Amino acid sequence: MPGIKGPSDYSQEPPRHPSLQINSKVPFNAEPPRSALASSYVTPVDLFYKRNHGPIPVVDDIERYCVDICGLIGTPKKLYMRDVRMLPKYNVTATLQCAGNRRTAMSKTRKVRGVGWDVSAIGNAVWGGAKLADLLELIGIPKLTCSTQSGGKHVEFVSIDKCKEENGGPYKASIPLSQATNPEADVLLAYEMNGEPLNRDHGYPLRVIVPGVIGARSVKWLDSINIIAEECQGFFMQKDYKMFPPSVDWDNINWSTRRPQMDFPVQSVICSLEDVQSIKPGKVTISGYAVSGGGRGIERVDVSIDGGKTWLEASRSQKTGVPYIADHVSSDKWAWVLFEVTVDIPYSTEIVAKAVHFFPFHFHAVRIWNAMINIRALVICSTCGSCKCMSSKVAIFQRHLLNPFRDRNRPFQY
Repeated sequence: MPGIKGPSDYSQEPPRHPSLQINSKVPFNAEPPRSALASSYVTPVDLFYKRNHGPIPVVDDIERYCVDICGLIGTPKKLYMRDVRMLPKYNVTATLQCAGNRRTAMSKTRKVRGVGWDVSAIGNAVWGGAKLADLLELIGIPKLTCSTQSGGKHVEFVSIDKCKEENGGPYKASIPLSQATNPEADVLLAYEMNGEPLNRDHGYPLRVIVPGVIGARSVKWLDSINIIAEECQGFFMQKDYKMFPPSVDWDNINWSTRRPQMDFPVQSVICSLEDVQSIKPGKVTISGYAVSGGGRGIERVDVSIDGGKTWLEASRSQKTGVPYIADHVSSDKWAWVLFEVTVDIPYSTEIVAKAVHFFPFHFHAVRIWNAMINIRALVICSTCGSCKCMSSKVAIFQRHLLNPFRDRNRPFQY
């Protein structure tokens, strides 16, 4: 493509922060230490998780770079960066999360496939760019449209990025046209991250941001936008990032029986302590993040220091100096909240955290394995070791309450 290219090897990779925990060197996949996440509402770019499927594309002429817009529309268009910047600019604070976040913990129960992530394949950033709904309106697709006259019902994003899963073809994903044309969905063509131009790892010069949805749909290094009749048939829409019951394994999996995962579920993570850690008895501050997909706010975060027998409500915060109220106009609906509570740890124990989003319906938490382990919305449990003298050994147990009342056009993910 003019102005940008996808390298055939890894000789031109960008520099990365030395504190990142590398889960895969080639392609590069890494996450920050969990302690770094709870220290800042907006995640620094250098400490934002890196999820890649191949070599990082290289821009050699930004003036020539353009995005093709085609498919079930009247006339194909070419969109240059100057065209994107002429559209109204919006800043959207949104949390992105890899669908495999926390996969490593479930592998302790039963081996699963995919990149092994701890709890930090997630980050919160301020994304700057144009709304996709504004762009689509310019090419003749009105806002709040479910289908074009030519039968287009989905918007496909195709990347410069080439990956082995597509047999050397481009990474791609799609969202429903109804979501793409809804201004309230805040889908962006982003060219800034935390007030600065995107860096190469995060999609320079242009990427898609789909708030409230797993990161796999926020395609980086955008090459084309296609209006299509059916959802994208790419590998990562049809043969990955789907949720199956525990009875399904790699011998009996039938991909066509499940739809692609979109919204991520409600969840909470303790970041101030490791899964098993020795600490001195006494006052301990427990902090972490809680988040829910689909723009649903976090109504409550509770912490237990006796394995779930009794609970303390933690404080929740987003922006400094602004009280957090779930689903209030003053809150960032697409972003995580940070929680904190100070407790007195008298002896070895199990610390439990649970989050409830704005709709307080829930299922009982149970441990469930599935073949893919894509952002499991259930239980992660670490076993507690023996006490050390003059210390308490705490085991971190993350529990999440789920909302069964979802968009009826999307399957419930369990």
